[in-house]
Formats: sequence, C-alpha cells, structure tokens
Amino acid sequence: MDQKVQALIDGLNKDLAGEYSAVIQYNYYATTVSGLNYQILKPFFEEEIPDELGHAAYLSEKVFNLGGEPVTVPAPVKKVTDAKAMLEGAKAAEAATLENYKERRNQAQELGLIELVVKLEDMIADEQNHLEKLTKILKDPVFA
Repeated sequence: MDQKVQALIDGLNKDLAGEYSAVIQYNYYATTVSGLNYQILKPFFEEEIPDELGHAAYLSEKVFNLGGEPVTVPAPVKKVTDAKAMLEGAKAAEAATLENYKERRNQAQELGLIELVVKLEDMIADEQNHLEKLTKILKDPVFA
C-alpha cells in the first residue's frame, strides 16, 4: 500500500478512536453532571452525541474503503465530575479534533480524494461549531 494512503488511514483511525471517545465522554458527562448545571448541560452534552456517532460511522467506512481495518477501541476518556472541568475537557478534545481534521483534509487533498475532502470540511464545520458553543458556555461567570 502507498505510504501516503497508509498515513491517511492511520490518521483516520486515530480520529475514529477520538470520535468513539467523544461519544463516551459526552454520554458520561450527560449522565454525571449535577447540581445547578444539570438542566442546562445534560441536554447540551446529549445533543453532541449524534454528531460524534455520525463522524465515527463515516470514518470507519472510509478507513475500510481505503483498505484499512477500522479501530474498535476509543481513545481514553478522563472521568471528571466538576462541570467546568467537563466543559474544559470537551473544549480541548474538540480543538484537537478540529486540528486533526484539518491535517486529514490536507492529506486527502494531496491524494486527490475529493469526496473525503468535502466530508472533512463538513466535519471541520461541525467541530468548529461545537468548539464555539463550549467557548461561549465557559464565558458564563458561573464557570469563571
């Protein structure tokens, strides 16, 4: 297999493990958030899960179609119970994912994989939106 294709597959698998992790992270946060933040943050965390599942499904399919074996193990999820730590952890994960997808887009462009480039652009937009929401929530004085 071409080294550039293998590097793309490896990167997509890293991203896939990250998306699995995001699903677990958001589910864990939605389940364990408590106190005054419960009514606001529980639905917020739950709303993020379908996007992350969709990304994972796409990445898994793409890895396989490129000739790779999709990973089945998520990246580690840090357990936190403080709402601010949850939001900061989610924000850091979204920022990292955003950068990874930009790198993957560049790899796909280099290989002329236009459909993948377009889909990654959509996923970049999703992650940017998630990041902006988290940034906005963290500006609330309750999290200062």
